[in-house]
Amino acid sequence: MDTGTHLVIGLGLAGLAYIDPVVAADPMVSTAVLIGTVAGSQAPDADTLLRLKGNAAYIKNHRGLSHSLPALVLWTALISGILWLVFPALPMWHITMWVFIAVAFHVFTDLFNAYGTQALRPISERWVSWNIIHIFDPVIFSSHVLAIFIWSVHLMRPEILFPILYAFLALYYIWRSWTHYRLESGLRPRDPTYEPGDRYTLIPTVHLHQWQIVKRKQDGSFQLGELRNRKINWIDRVSCAVHPAVEASKAHPNIACFLYFSSYACAELKEHAWGYEVRWADVRYRHRKQYPFVAVLLLDKKLNPIDSYVGWVSDSRLEKKLRMGGA
Repeated sequence: MDTGTHLVIGLGLAGLAYIDPVVAADPMVSTAVLIGTVAGSQAPDADTLLRLKGNAAYIKNHRGLSHSLPALVLWTALISGILWLVFPALPMWHITMWVFIAVAFHVFTDLFNAYGTQALRPISERWVSWNIIHIFDPVIFSSHVLAIFIWSVHLMRPEILFPILYAFLALYYIWRSWTHYRLESGLRPRDPTYEPGDRYTLIPTVHLHQWQIVKRKQDGSFQLGELRNRKINWIDRVSCAVHPAVEASKAHPNIACFLYFSSYACAELKEHAWGYEVRWADVRYRHRKQYPFVAVLLLDKKLNPIDSYVGWVSDSRLEKKLRMGGA
């Protein structure tokens, strides 16, 4: 989820904590829990600081170790330890429990969008992305904002309000999961262009009844489309280049980071007077007829690297970031 949604979830979990009699009975304990759930709901995304080391390090590691099984314990221990220093006389087991719930809930909600996490590390380095909830979901965000407002103006007690909120959201997640399964499994019989070997991935958008479709063809190419009102509309076809320059690019650290993260990467090759431009794009992220999530490598005629870029960028800005003249 996005940072704003994680923030309101942290506040919502602080309200839910009032079902714990120990929290509800002491304003100091509820204050500590509030600080802990807000911090816990943000902590796994502290790896955003990896941007300081460059986009490649960020892309390879964001939602990696920071969202892993050991990280759930480490973030909980760190936040609870700091709270213990600030509030030494409070019942720390209760506070620690709610901090852990906030950290775990952050990782759990991130599993539902297309970006995914490496939540199974160290058991597996596989990226887990269930493609069910958009990174910003208006239902989740607005329902939290409404509940927090009701709580703030004392229209309903939090121990009643927030169990209702999270019961509703549990049903919402179940409904979205069932809808995704039903629609994705129905793509093959509904697609008149289906060919043996085609594999479909249904990706959520910010609109509840609109989905993106990525169809991986048996020849390695991709077909991109939309699903609206249960009708498929194919909008693009992307063929992946095969060339020695493409193979050579895979050894470059920036390209390797990109390919480590994305299993939906497709290479485009452009030949110039000075050499080659290899552009890897993640076809899941199509925006205004472009694929802005890219890893680009410039190579000379002998396939030696000249310059590279990895990250989010438009076509108009890419040339400014790279030495397209081959200097």
